[in-house]
Amino acid sequence: MAGVTDRPFRKLCKALGAGYAVSEMVTSRRDLWDSLKTSRRADHDGETAPIAVQIAGTDAAMMADAARYNVDRGAQIIDINMGCPAKKVCNKWAGSALMQNEALAIEIVSAVVKACEPEGVPVTLKMRTGWAQHGKNALALALAAQDAGVAMLTIHGRTREQGYKGFAEHETVATIKSRVSIPVVANGDVNTPQAAKAVLAATGADAVMVGRAAQGRPWIFREIAHYMTTGELLAGPTPQELSGWMLAHLAEHHALYGEFTGVRSARKHLGWYAQSLPSGDLLRRHINLVTDAEAQIKAVQTYFEAWADDQLLELPAMWAGSQQACAV
Repeated sequence: MAGVTDRPFRKLCKALGAGYAVSEMVTSRRDLWDSLKTSRRADHDGETAPIAVQIAGTDAAMMADAARYNVDRGAQIIDINMGCPAKKVCNKWAGSALMQNEALAIEIVSAVVKACEPEGVPVTLKMRTGWAQHGKNALALALAAQDAGVAMLTIHGRTREQGYKGFAEHETVATIKSRVSIPVVANGDVNTPQAAKAVLAATGADAVMVGRAAQGRPWIFREIAHYMTTGELLAGPTPQELSGWMLAHLAEHHALYGEFTGVRSARKHLGWYAQSLPSGDLLRRHINLVTDAEAQIKAVQTYFEAWADDQLLELPAMWAGSQQACAV
Protein backbone atom coordinates (compact mmCIF):
# COMPACT_ATOMS: atom_id res chain seq x y z
CA MET A 1 0.00 0.00 0.00
CA ALA A 2 2.35 2.66 -1.31
CA GLY A 3 1.67 6.08 0.15
CA VAL A 4 -0.17 4.58 3.13
CA THR A 5 1.86 2.07 5.13
CA ASP A 6 4.75 4.35 5.98
CA ARG A 7 6.54 4.21 9.33
CA PRO A 8 4.10 6.44 11.28
CA PHE A 9 1.11 4.41 10.12
CA ARG A 10 2.83 1.06 10.72
CA LYS A 11 3.79 2.07 14.25
CA LEU A 12 0.21 3.08 14.99
CA CYS A 13 -1.21 -0.14 13.56
CA LYS A 14 1.21 -2.23 15.62
CA ALA A 15 0.35 -0.26 18.74
CA LEU A 16 -3.32 -1.02 18.07
CA GLY A 17 -2.94 -4.76 17.70
CA ALA A 18 -1.36 -5.57 14.33
CA GLY A 19 1.16 -8.35 14.82
CA TYR A 20 2.86 -7.67 11.52
CA ALA A 21 3.07 -4.66 9.22
CA VAL A 22 4.91 -4.50 5.91
CA SER A 23 6.64 -1.43 4.53
CA GLU A 24 5.61 0.40 1.43
CA MET A 25 7.00 -1.10 -1.76
CA VAL A 26 10.73 -0.37 -2.07
CA THR A 27 12.28 -0.32 -5.53
CA SER A 28 15.02 -2.74 -6.56
CA ARG A 29 16.71 0.00 -8.61
CA ARG A 30 20.03 0.83 -6.97
CA ASP A 31 20.09 4.33 -8.49
CA LEU A 32 16.97 5.22 -6.48
CA TRP A 33 18.00 3.86 -3.09
CA ASP A 34 19.44 7.19 -1.97
CA SER A 35 16.40 9.16 -3.10
CA LEU A 36 14.35 10.89 -0.43
CA LYS A 37 11.29 8.83 -1.36
CA THR A 38 13.05 5.49 -0.97
CA SER A 39 14.92 6.50 2.18
CA ARG A 40 11.62 7.41 3.82
CA ARG A 41 10.07 4.11 2.78
CA ALA A 42 13.03 2.24 4.26
CA ASP A 43 12.93 4.19 7.55
CA HIS A 44 12.11 1.95 10.53
CA ASP A 45 13.32 4.18 13.35
CA GLY A 46 11.48 3.30 16.57
CA GLU A 47 9.39 0.57 14.93
CA THR A 48 8.83 -2.62 16.91
CA ALA A 49 9.81 -5.99 15.47
CA PRO A 50 9.31 -7.68 13.15
CA ILE A 51 10.65 -5.23 10.57
CA ALA A 52 9.27 -6.36 7.20
CA VAL A 53 10.32 -4.68 3.96
CA GLN A 54 8.55 -5.29 0.66
CA ILE A 55 10.67 -5.10 -2.50
CA ALA A 56 9.56 -4.92 -6.12
CA GLY A 57 11.28 -5.39 -9.45
CA THR A 58 11.76 -7.62 -12.47
CA ASP A 59 15.45 -8.52 -12.43
CA ALA A 60 16.60 -11.37 -10.18
CA ALA A 61 20.07 -9.97 -9.51
CA MET A 62 18.70 -6.51 -8.73
CA MET A 63 16.06 -7.97 -6.42
CA ALA A 64 18.75 -9.95 -4.60
CA ASP A 65 20.81 -6.78 -4.19
CA ALA A 66 17.74 -4.94 -2.90
CA ALA A 67 17.13 -7.69 -0.37
CA ARG A 68 20.72 -7.50 0.91
CA TYR A 69 20.56 -3.69 1.04
CA ASN A 70 17.41 -3.71 3.16
CA VAL A 71 18.65 -6.49 5.43
CA ASP A 72 21.76 -4.39 6.07
CA ARG A 73 19.41 -1.55 7.05
CA GLY A 74 17.57 -3.66 9.60
CA ALA A 75 14.97 -5.66 7.69
CA GLN A 76 14.08 -8.87 9.53
CA ILE A 77 11.73 -10.13 6.81
CA ILE A 78 11.89 -9.52 3.05
CA ASP A 79 8.55 -9.62 1.25
CA ILE A 80 8.42 -9.94 -2.54
CA ASN A 81 5.66 -7.94 -4.21
CA MET A 82 3.83 -9.98 -6.81
CA GLY A 83 0.41 -8.57 -6.03
CA CYS A 84 0.36 -4.86 -6.81
CA PRO A 85 -2.22 -4.17 -9.55
CA ALA A 86 -1.18 -0.56 -10.24
CA LYS A 87 -0.62 0.20 -13.93
CA LYS A 88 2.65 2.07 -13.36
CA VAL A 89 4.01 -1.03 -11.63
CA CYS A 90 2.56 -3.65 -13.98
CA ASN A 91 3.60 -1.71 -17.08
CA LYS A 92 7.19 -2.37 -15.98
CA TRP A 93 6.34 -6.07 -15.53
CA ALA A 94 6.67 -5.84 -11.75
CA GLY A 95 4.02 -6.49 -9.11
CA SER A 96 1.22 -8.78 -10.23
CA ALA A 97 2.51 -8.65 -13.83
CA LEU A 98 5.19 -11.13 -12.74
CA MET A 99 2.48 -13.77 -12.41
CA GLN A 100 2.39 -13.88 -16.22
CA ASN A 101 5.97 -15.12 -16.31
CA GLU A 102 6.24 -17.98 -13.84
CA ALA A 103 9.83 -18.80 -14.74
CA LEU A 104 11.01 -15.24 -14.07
CA ALA A 105 8.92 -15.03 -10.91
CA ILE A 106 10.55 -18.12 -9.42
CA GLU A 107 14.00 -17.03 -10.62
CA ILE A 108 13.48 -13.84 -8.60
CA VAL A 109 12.19 -15.74 -5.57
CA SER A 110 15.17 -18.10 -5.64
CA ALA A 111 17.66 -15.24 -5.95
CA VAL A 112 16.13 -13.31 -3.06
CA VAL A 113 15.98 -16.40 -0.83
CA LYS A 114 19.64 -17.14 -1.57
CA ALA A 115 20.60 -13.53 -0.81
CA CYS A 116 18.85 -13.61 2.56
CA GLU A 117 20.02 -17.06 3.69
CA PRO A 118 23.41 -15.97 5.12
CA GLU A 119 21.66 -13.61 7.55
CA GLY A 120 18.87 -16.04 8.39
CA VAL A 121 16.24 -13.59 7.12
CA PRO A 122 13.01 -15.25 5.92
CA VAL A 123 11.50 -14.34 2.56
CA THR A 124 7.75 -14.06 2.08
CA LEU A 125 5.68 -13.65 -1.07
CA LYS A 126 2.54 -11.58 -1.64
CA MET A 127 0.51 -12.33 -4.77
CA ARG A 128 -2.97 -12.45 -6.26
CA THR A 129 -4.94 -15.45 -7.51
CA GLY A 130 -3.62 -14.79 -11.01
CA TRP A 131 -3.39 -12.22 -13.76
CA ALA A 132 -6.87 -12.89 -15.13
CA GLN A 133 -9.89 -15.04 -14.38
CA HIS A 134 -9.18 -17.50 -17.20
CA GLY A 135 -5.62 -18.18 -16.09
CA LYS A 136 -5.40 -18.32 -12.32
CA ASN A 137 -1.97 -19.72 -11.49
CA ALA A 138 -1.49 -18.86 -7.83
CA LEU A 139 -1.39 -22.54 -6.85
CA ALA A 140 1.41 -23.37 -9.28
CA LEU A 141 3.39 -20.34 -8.15
CA ALA A 142 2.75 -21.12 -4.49
CA LEU A 143 4.11 -24.65 -4.84
CA ALA A 144 7.15 -23.47 -6.78
CA ALA A 145 7.79 -20.64 -4.31
CA GLN A 146 7.65 -23.08 -1.41
CA ASP A 147 10.18 -25.31 -3.16
CA ALA A 148 12.38 -22.25 -3.71
CA GLY A 149 12.45 -21.50 0.01
CA VAL A 150 9.70 -18.96 0.62
CA ALA A 151 8.69 -18.99 4.29
CA MET A 152 5.14 -17.62 4.01
CA LEU A 153 2.56 -16.80 1.34
CA THR A 154 -0.02 -14.02 1.36
CA ILE A 155 -2.78 -14.37 -1.23
CA HIS A 156 -5.18 -11.60 -2.23
CA GLY A 157 -8.40 -13.19 -3.41
CA ARG A 158 -8.70 -11.27 -6.68
CA THR A 159 -6.92 -11.36 -10.02
CA ARG A 160 -4.98 -8.39 -11.30
CA GLU A 161 -7.68 -7.98 -13.95
CA GLN A 162 -10.23 -7.36 -11.19
CA GLY A 163 -8.18 -4.72 -9.40
CA TYR A 164 -10.34 -4.09 -6.35
CA LYS A 165 -13.67 -4.60 -8.08
CA GLY A 166 -16.20 -7.20 -7.07
CA PHE A 167 -15.55 -9.46 -4.13
CA ALA A 168 -12.49 -11.44 -3.14
CA GLU A 169 -12.84 -15.20 -3.56
CA HIS A 170 -11.17 -17.42 -1.04
CA GLU A 171 -11.48 -20.82 -2.70
CA THR A 172 -8.05 -20.37 -4.28
CA VAL A 173 -6.56 -19.53 -0.90
CA ALA A 174 -8.17 -22.63 0.61
CA THR A 175 -6.74 -24.81 -2.16
CA ILE A 176 -3.27 -23.37 -1.70
CA LYS A 177 -3.47 -23.86 2.06
CA SER A 178 -4.37 -27.51 1.54
CA ARG A 179 -1.38 -28.07 -0.75
CA VAL A 180 1.51 -26.30 0.98
CA SER A 181 3.16 -26.78 4.36
CA ILE A 182 4.25 -23.18 4.94
CA PRO A 183 1.97 -20.55 6.56
CA VAL A 184 -0.66 -18.99 4.32
CA VAL A 185 -2.23 -15.58 4.93
CA ALA A 186 -5.59 -14.65 3.38
CA ASN A 187 -6.11 -11.11 2.14
CA GLY A 188 -9.01 -9.31 0.49
CA ASP A 189 -12.23 -7.85 1.94
CA VAL A 190 -11.11 -8.42 5.53
CA ASN A 191 -12.92 -5.29 6.65
CA THR A 192 -14.66 -6.30 9.90
CA PRO A 193 -13.96 -8.68 12.78
CA GLN A 194 -16.76 -10.91 11.50
CA ALA A 195 -15.23 -10.94 8.02
CA ALA A 196 -11.86 -11.91 9.46
CA LYS A 197 -13.39 -14.89 11.25
CA ALA A 198 -15.35 -15.93 8.15
CA VAL A 199 -12.29 -15.74 5.89
CA LEU A 200 -10.24 -17.83 8.30
CA ALA A 201 -13.01 -20.41 8.45
CA ALA A 202 -13.44 -20.50 4.67
CA THR A 203 -9.74 -20.78 3.86
CA GLY A 204 -8.15 -22.54 6.79
CA ALA A 205 -5.47 -19.86 6.53
CA ASP A 206 -3.03 -19.24 9.36
CA ALA A 207 -3.80 -15.53 9.50
CA VAL A 208 -5.55 -12.70 7.70
CA MET A 209 -4.01 -9.54 6.33
CA VAL A 210 -5.92 -6.26 6.50
CA GLY A 211 -5.27 -3.66 3.83
CA ARG A 212 -7.58 -0.83 2.81
CA ALA A 213 -9.91 -1.40 5.77
CA ALA A 214 -7.21 -0.03 8.08
CA GLN A 215 -7.17 3.35 6.32
CA GLY A 216 -8.67 5.75 8.82
CA ARG A 217 -9.40 2.82 11.12
CA PRO A 218 -6.13 1.40 12.45
CA TRP A 219 -7.96 0.18 15.54
CA ILE A 220 -9.52 -2.58 13.39
CA PHE A 221 -6.62 -4.80 14.46
CA ARG A 222 -7.54 -4.72 18.12
CA GLU A 223 -11.19 -5.21 17.17
CA ILE A 224 -10.33 -8.35 15.21
CA ALA A 225 -8.06 -9.69 17.95
CA HIS A 226 -10.75 -9.12 20.59
CA TYR A 227 -13.46 -10.77 18.50
CA MET A 228 -11.32 -13.78 17.66
CA THR A 229 -10.44 -14.24 21.34
CA THR A 230 -13.81 -13.58 22.96
CA GLY A 231 -16.42 -13.88 20.21
CA GLU A 232 -17.65 -10.43 21.21
CA LEU A 233 -17.43 -7.13 19.39
CA LEU A 234 -15.22 -4.56 21.07
CA ALA A 235 -16.79 -1.20 21.85
CA GLY A 236 -15.72 1.54 19.48
CA PRO A 237 -12.92 3.90 20.49
CA THR A 238 -13.74 6.87 22.68
CA PRO A 239 -13.28 10.44 21.42
CA GLN A 240 -10.32 10.74 23.78
CA GLU A 241 -8.68 7.68 22.24
CA LEU A 242 -9.33 8.90 18.71
CA SER A 243 -7.90 12.32 19.49
CA GLY A 244 -4.76 10.80 20.99
CA TRP A 245 -4.18 8.45 18.07
CA MET A 246 -4.79 11.06 15.39
CA LEU A 247 -2.58 13.68 17.02
CA ALA A 248 0.22 11.17 17.60
CA HIS A 249 -0.07 10.05 13.97
CA LEU A 250 0.11 13.65 12.78
CA ALA A 251 3.18 14.44 14.89
CA GLU A 252 5.05 11.37 13.56
CA HIS A 253 3.94 12.11 10.02
CA HIS A 254 5.13 15.73 10.12
CA ALA A 255 8.44 14.63 11.66
CA LEU A 256 9.10 12.11 8.87
CA TYR A 257 8.08 14.23 5.89
CA GLY A 258 8.73 17.78 7.06
CA GLU A 259 6.11 20.49 7.21
CA PHE A 260 5.43 21.21 3.53
CA THR A 261 5.13 17.60 2.34
CA GLY A 262 3.86 16.29 5.68
CA VAL A 263 0.87 18.62 5.90
CA ARG A 264 -0.23 17.77 2.39
CA SER A 265 0.33 14.02 2.57
CA ALA A 266 -1.43 13.85 5.96
CA ARG A 267 -4.64 15.13 4.40
CA LYS A 268 -5.55 11.72 3.00
CA HIS A 269 -5.12 10.07 6.40
CA LEU A 270 -7.21 12.75 8.09
CA GLY A 271 -9.82 12.38 5.36
CA TRP A 272 -10.03 8.65 6.03
CA TYR A 273 -10.35 9.25 9.76
CA ALA A 274 -13.08 11.81 9.10
CA GLN A 275 -15.24 9.24 7.31
CA SER A 276 -16.12 7.60 10.62
CA LEU A 277 -16.40 10.78 12.69
CA PRO A 278 -19.58 12.75 13.40
CA SER A 279 -19.67 15.81 11.13
CA GLY A 280 -16.41 14.50 9.72
CA ASP A 281 -17.05 16.26 6.42
CA LEU A 282 -16.54 19.58 8.22
CA LEU A 283 -13.13 18.44 9.44
CA ARG A 284 -12.17 17.08 6.03
CA ARG A 285 -13.08 20.27 4.18
CA HIS A 286 -11.18 22.44 6.64
CA ILE A 287 -8.11 20.20 6.68
CA ASN A 288 -7.83 20.51 2.90
CA LEU A 289 -7.42 24.28 3.29
CA VAL A 290 -4.76 24.22 6.00
CA THR A 291 -1.16 24.64 4.83
CA ASP A 292 0.99 24.53 7.98
CA ALA A 293 1.59 21.85 10.59
CA GLU A 294 0.59 23.87 13.63
CA ALA A 295 -2.75 24.81 12.07
CA GLN A 296 -3.38 21.21 11.02
CA ILE A 297 -2.82 19.96 14.56
CA LYS A 298 -4.92 22.80 15.97
CA ALA A 299 -7.76 21.93 13.60
CA VAL A 300 -7.88 18.38 14.94
CA GLN A 301 -7.71 19.59 18.53
CA THR A 302 -10.52 22.08 17.91
CA TYR A 303 -12.66 19.38 16.33
CA PHE A 304 -12.43 17.14 19.39
CA GLU A 305 -12.98 20.05 21.78
CA ALA A 306 -16.15 20.92 19.86
CA TRP A 307 -17.26 17.28 19.96
CA ALA A 308 -16.76 17.18 23.73
CA ASP A 309 -18.80 20.36 24.11
CA ASP A 310 -21.51 19.18 21.68
CA GLN A 311 -20.69 22.08 19.37
CA LEU A 312 -19.66 20.32 16.17
CA LEU A 313 -21.98 22.43 14.05
CA GLU A 314 -20.16 25.54 15.30
CA LEU A 315 -16.84 24.35 13.90
CA PRO A 316 -16.80 26.57 10.78
CA ALA A 317 -17.19 29.65 12.95
CA MET A 318 -14.55 28.42 15.39
CA TRP A 319 -12.04 27.81 12.63
CA ALA A 320 -12.82 31.14 10.99
CA GLY A 321 -12.26 32.89 14.31
CA SER A 322 -8.99 31.06 14.81
CA GLN A 323 -7.77 32.09 11.36
CA GLN A 324 -8.70 35.73 12.02
CA ALA A 325 -6.83 35.65 15.33
CA CYS A 326 -3.74 34.29 13.58
CA ALA A 327 -3.99 36.98 10.91
CA VAL A 328 -4.13 39.72 13.54
